[in-house]
Amino acid sequence: MSPVHAPGMNPEQAREWFGRWEGQQRHYAQGRDERFEVICDAVEAVNPRPGVIVDLGSGPGSLAARVAARFPRCEVIAVDIDPFLIALGRAAHPGIGFVRADMATTDWTQHLRSTAVSAVVSSTALHYPTPSALADIYRTCAAVLSSGGVMVNADHLHPSAYLREVARLVGARSAHRRDTPPAAEDWEHWWAAANRVPEFAELLRDRKRLVPPHPGDNDLMVDDHRRLMCDNGFAVADTVWQCGFSTVLVGRKAP
Repeated sequence: MSPVHAPGMNPEQAREWFGRWEGQQRHYAQGRDERFEVICDAVEAVNPRPGVIVDLGSGPGSLAARVAARFPRCEVIAVDIDPFLIALGRAAHPGIGFVRADMATTDWTQHLRSTAVSAVVSSTALHYPTPSALADIYRTCAAVLSSGGVMVNADHLHPSAYLREVARLVGARSAHRRDTPPAAEDWEHWWAAANRVPEFAELLRDRKRLVPPHPGDNDLMVDDHRRLMCDNGFAVADTVWQCGFSTVLVGRKAP
C-alpha cells in the first residue's frame, strides 16, 4: 500500500491535534510515559545504535516519535491502517516514515528499504488480533528482524484471572501517583471534535471506508503472548516491566 498524503492538514494544525491525542490517550494506558521509556530501554539494551525500528499499529506516532528522539540516527517506520492517523502523524512528525498498511498482513514489509531491522515495537495495538492473527504478526516480525533483534510489545496484558482485580487496583493507583493527569477529552470526544473540522472531512471519509471496526479484546494473558512469540520465531520472550495490566514484553530472535 502506498503512503497516504495529508490533504488539508498543515503541520501547526497537526501538532495541535497530536497534543490533544496524547492527552486523551492517558485515560487508557497505566504508566504510559514510563512504559514508552522502558520500550526504548529494551531496544537500547540489545542494540545501542539500531539501524531500523518499525512501530506496528503506530497511530499518529506517539511511540515512534519517542523512539526517533531516543535514537536520532535510526530510521523509524510507523505502520498503521488508519489513513487519518497516518496523515496526522506525517504532518506532525516529518522525520518519521509513515506507511498505511494492515499489520495483520505482510504488506508493510514491502516498505522496508533495509533488511537490517533492529527492532519492531508496538504499543496498545496487539490486544485486538485473534490468536491465529497474532501468531502471523509475530512470525512476520521475527522474519524481518536481524539476528538477535527484538520485538517489544507494550500493551494491556492480563495476568491470571484470580489476580485481575488486584492488578487493576495496583495499576490504577500506581499510575495515579506517577502519571500526568489525563486531559478532559477522551477517545470519543477527540474523534467527535475531529469530525467537526472541515479540513479533515476527506481523510475521515477514507477512514470510514478503509478501517474495519475494532473487534473485541482478545483477552490473552501474558503467558499466551509469550508462548505465541516463542512458537513463531523468537528464541526467548519474557516480561521486563509491568504496572497493573500495563506490560512490556520482549521477544528476542536468536543471534
